Amino acid sequence: MVQVPLKPFSVEPKQYILLRGLTWEKFKSLQTDFEGIPNVRLSYCEGILEIMGIGKPHELFSYQLGLLLGIYFTEKAIVYFPSGAFSQVVEGITEYQADQSFCFETDKPVPDLCIEIVVSSGSPTKLQKYQLMGVPEVWFWEDGVFELYCLRQSGYEKVSRSECLPDLDLELLNRCLMMASPVEANTMFRAALQV
Repeated sequence: MVQVPLKPFSVEPKQYILLRGLTWEKFKSLQTDFEGIPNVRLSYCEGILEIMGIGKPHELFSYQLGLLLGIYFTEKAIVYFPSGAFSQVVEGITEYQADQSFCFETDKPVPDLCIEIVVSSGSPTKLQKYQLMGVPEVWFWEDGVFELYCLRQSGYEKVSRSECLPDLDLELLNRCLMMASPVEANTMFRAALQV
């Protein structure tokens, strides 16, 4: 089997606008103005508005990551509740959508794990919005690299292994995510889990 890696995000520019000093009311007004405009996502956190362009490569990696994790959960008999990119809101303070989010064991108002496929870096609210919601674990995937963070009393701590999914081989997950053929990636990932 020949594996041809994809070049992440090589076909679209990183589309990203950051505005500071906006009130919650102004954010909600702008959010209404952006309704119906495809491929744009707005995120707000304590006065900072991020406007992000969402392109095909972003959606490809997000969807494929969700498929691979679904295979993992099924093979390992992990009870999970996917909640995708629903809006997570602390009224008046923050509103955002993770690319993937999951609850484990029971469905909860706040996901146990949120994952972002990063197409633009440097967000000042990278972890702050998740901390305001109390999300226990957050992953960022950018250009073939996972960064994992677990919530502690003092804030998020960068970790090398998932605490939600401690047996997950992140290197294998990443290799499969980077493969050009989703069918081959899913087949390889499933086979590796069954060994």
